[in-house]
Amino acid sequence: MKISTKGRYGLTIMIELGKRYGEGPTSLKTIAQMHDLSEHYLEQLIAPLRNAGLVKSVRGAYGGYTLASDPAKITAGDIIRVLEGPISPVEGIEEEEPVKRSLWIKIRDAVKDVLDNTTIEDLVNYKDDGETDSYMFYI
Repeated sequence: MKISTKGRYGLTIMIELGKRYGEGPTSLKTIAQMHDLSEHYLEQLIAPLRNAGLVKSVRGAYGGYTLASDPAKITAGDIIRVLEGPISPVEGIEEEEPVKRSLWIKIRDAVKDVLDNTTIEDLVNYKDDGETDSYMFYI
């Protein structure tokens, strides 16, 4: 499964709104400038997020967007499904032979598990401790 810029930038929007949760609305212009993204593109992404009930819009001079609920209640899976569609590593799983269908289902379920158990709050509070998952090979 490959997540497009829609999903990636959608997560960026939601993480930034999560950082400011309870502080009032944030404009897309602010988020676009912070991350060097196209404000016009972010405007296209915010509409489905609003229609799905994940964000609220506030009109006016000091308007913008806020999360519709607590960051701990919104998952990465919620966002990815709205912007990318169903989570599946391949199309037409049902038509695969049983052994491959089983593999694709395991992969799909593992990805869903990660996305559905990672909240905006988790992403907002993420701290990079400098450790990377790397392998040491000895010859």
